Amino acid sequence: MKTVLIVEDDMINARVFSKILTKRGGLAVKHTENVDEVMRIAQNREADIILMDVSLAHSVYEGNPVDGIKITQMLKADPATANLPIILVTAHAMQGDRENFLQQSGADGYISKPVVDHQQFVDDIHAMLKD
Repeated sequence: MKTVLIVEDDMINARVFSKILTKRGGLAVKHTENVDEVMRIAQNREADIILMDVSLAHSVYEGNPVDGIKITQMLKADPATANLPIILVTAHAMQGDRENFLQQSGADGYISKPVVDHQQFVDDIHAMLKD
């Protein structure tokens, strides 16, 4: 069974994503917004894909506040985690945000919140897992 790591600071969103992915997608789910834990899970290959919230209110790494863009950059810069697919998930869905966030972060995909089409959400994640 493939595992999705949800990096999300909103517990309601995390629960909704988790339920959709387990019930509809048949995927295992982990959730954290602790950056050290995200790095450990990624480096230990405990997740097959990461759903990364762009705006993380409480995430700190080495004493500095970080957002999903910065965490994605760190993961993509590390040869041990560079190939791990990362999908940015954000409520920032203005024109140009998608391209800007993908370019800045090096992420593999982008999904805007709220997730309305649950099947499309699951399909997008499964598509990234088929490597």
